[in-house]
Formats: sequence, structure tokens, C-alpha cells
Amino acid sequence: MAVNTKIALVTGGSRGLGKNMAIAIAKKGIDVIITYNSKKDEADEVVKEIETLGQTAAAIQLNVAHSAAFDSFIENVSTVLKNTFKTNKFDFLVNNAGIGIHNSFAETTEDEFDLLTNIHFKGPFFLTQKALPILNDGGGIVNISSGLARFSFPGYAAYASMKGAIETLTQYQAKELGERKIRANIVAPGAIETDFGGGAVRDNDEINQMIAGLTSLGRVGLPDDIGGVVAFLCSEESRWVNGQRIEVSGGIFL
Repeated sequence: MAVNTKIALVTGGSRGLGKNMAIAIAKKGIDVIITYNSKKDEADEVVKEIETLGQTAAAIQLNVAHSAAFDSFIENVSTVLKNTFKTNKFDFLVNNAGIGIHNSFAETTEDEFDLLTNIHFKGPFFLTQKALPILNDGGGIVNISSGLARFSFPGYAAYASMKGAIETLTQYQAKELGERKIRANIVAPGAIETDFGGGAVRDNDEINQMIAGLTSLGRVGLPDDIGGVVAFLCSEESRWVNGQRIEVSGGIFL
């Protein structure tokens, strides 16, 4: 491994947008650690794919909903950094892991609300906090929001509220971590063809066409539309981008 090779940690990097982000980051010449919740085989395949690109990679299990396990996770990351990457710190944290729950405001249960809070706000809040001692000065944080934090679409009141919270947090991270030259930005995808939310955008032609009709560029998003933007925020080219919300939605609801 080259002495100056950067390392990115991408949560939820075994599938969907996270996988695309991890591979796009690797194509920038950055080594990658991904996390997976339950599907180790999928994570191992992503690791192999990154290795074929000439970068070092590793996969570590993590459930971002369980903040009580973050201390042991950070210990695991430290061990992997030492044994696999021959270093003790990493450079970029991409808080991508997430789920979608589609339910109206009136019918959202407290259990659903708590789960979304733990995964989309409490998890990234405290995981990033716990990671600070092993995050290099001059590195970066990339949080993931949603276009739904800007515009309203029925059925996502709780989910979008958590994304609004993480957008506010990102600005505070950018402000408070600036003394360490750590940048914090947030990427807000629009509707993307993945298995997120049961794959509705990808598999339901009616939904797909409806969203395409609302989008200036005339289609729904693809995973390849997102990964490169996240990779850019993990690169030297974005060194002066800080505290910004970048929506990647093709221009929906303009």
C-alpha cells in the first residue's frame, strides 16, 4: 500500500447505493472499509470487486441501529486498520446505511419512529462521534440525506424528518470539526432504482414513470448517479467544499 493512500469507511456498503459509493471511491484510488448488517457474502463480493480495482478493502459487521455496539465496532475497525491497512486511522466516513419505512404520518407507530431515529439520526450522530479519535485531521464526513427533506411526498414523514435532522447536524459538524480541518457535507439523492423501500421505484412502472415525469431530466435516478458524487467529496478536488447539501435528483420538484 502506498504511504499516502487514503481510507474511506462506508456504512451499508454491501448493496445498493452504498456498494456503488464504495466502488466509486475505490476508483479514485482510495482504500475502502465497508460495513454490512447481515449479508456477509454480499459484502465479501464487494471487497473482491474493490481489490480487482487495485485497492485494499475489508468488510466489518455493523448494525447502525444498535449504538451500544459502537465501541466494540470502533475497536474492530482499529484492528482491521492495523492488520489489513498497516495504519491506525482512516480519512473519510460515509454514513450511508439506512432503511425506508413508507407509512403515513397518522399511522406511523412509535416503534417505526424509534427504528428510523436509531438508524438515520442517532446512529450516524454517535458513530461519527465514536470514530473521531481514529479519523485523520484533514479528512471528511459524508452524510446521506434525501430529496424528501426538501419536498414532501406522502408516506415519509418520519423518514424525512430524520434526514432533516442529519442535514442540520452536518452543518454543526462542519463548524465544530473545522479546527481539525475535517469537512462535513451531505448528499441528498432523489428517487433511485435500488431495492430500497422494497424496490418500488425500480420495479413499479407506474411509480417510475410518475417520478420521471416530475424530474427535469426526464427519468428516475440510478445508483451510478450517486456514487461518483460521494467519491468526489472524498477527494482532494472537494477540499474547499464544506457544510454543503448537494442534492442529486435530476431536478425534481423545481
